Amino acid sequence: MKIAVASDGRNVSMHFGHCEGFTIFDVEGNKIISSNFIENPGHRPGYLPEFLKGKGVECIISGGMGSSAIDLFNGYGIDVITGASGDVEEVTKKYVDGTLISSGSACEKHEHEDHCED
Repeated sequence: MKIAVASDGRNVSMHFGHCEGFTIFDVEGNKIISSNFIENPGHRPGYLPEFLKGKGVECIISGGMGSSAIDLFNGYGIDVITGASGDVEEVTKKYVDGTLISSGSACEKHEHEDHCED
């Protein structure tokens, strides 16, 4: 399984579309076997879900995400976890262990700062 975490440095980004990039973890069973960082190719409507699907991603973890992006990821069969924070590897371990729970909430505002704009 491939899990992508929207990343700003080693931390989960508050919004996947405006993150520095994605840390992609390869997981077998309940163990992380490798990870690599992919720079964000740029935020434009509808692009990132398709881009990450092309990388084989089956789950995206982020601090926040807009509802249209969530719908697009779901349309590609990619699980969406929102409301995450902290170190990307620790968050991924929690997901693999089944202890990371999605807030299930989508960002709805576009004018905020330091949160999750669309």
